[in-house]
Amino acid sequence: MKLAISLTGTEPDAAVDPHFGRARCFRIVDTETGERSLWDNAAAAEAAHGAGTRTAQALAGLGVRAVLTGHVGPKAWSVLEAAGIRVYQAGAGGQEEVIRSFLGGRLQPLGGGGGGAGSGIHGA
Repeated sequence: MKLAISLTGTEPDAAVDPHFGRARCFRIVDTETGERSLWDNAAAAEAAHGAGTRTAQALAGLGVRAVLTGHVGPKAWSVLEAAGIRVYQAGAGGQEEVIRSFLGGRLQPLGGGGGGAGSGIHGA
């Protein structure tokens, strides 16, 4: 499965970015092969409108099945949900820690029960 982690920058030790659509880049990890790549999200992140939607569509096109991030706006959430992409609360910390937490089943999925308060879905 491919997963994507929202990051604040391109450095190997970049922190998780809590803002999905405005994240500078995403670490793409294939959990089956171990392959890792960095996907630049600058075009969407710098857009005046629709950053989250553009980001969600691009990640779906890359074959991502799970996103590890902080908050996802409602429009981006709709795109992710339609594409069958699950969203998990990444919390603060480094990307390697977040990847280990995901693989260990310690991250909480967001949006259960239709979203709303406490779901991690926030307008932006």
